[in-house]
Amino acid sequence: MIIELNQENFSQEVQKDAPILVDFWATWCPPCMKQGQVLHALDEDHPRLRIGKVNVDENRELAAAFGISSIPTMMMFRSGQAIDTIVGLRNASQVLEMFRQQGVNF
Repeated sequence: MIIELNQENFSQEVQKDAPILVDFWATWCPPCMKQGQVLHALDEDHPRLRIGKVNVDENRELAAAFGISSIPTMMMFRSGQAIDTIVGLRNASQVLEMFRQQGVNF
């Protein structure tokens, strides 16, 4: 299940030991919509993956805190630390590679 992240639950989710991929996106962004489709398909095929989404229009403070200036931007977090960032639309294999690099088996 993809987790909708906001100011209230963001810290709790990224503090966990299991890596989480956070997608910073907006409804008016066509590449973000395509990225969302990729992430939803991955979520269906690999339910053990932890994926979160931050709507930058509704959570401007979070976007600013992580210096998000271009969307879609995806950041991988583990134990509260940002450990990888990719900017722009990515396909499923590129997203899965981010998880593989963190030792996630799926």
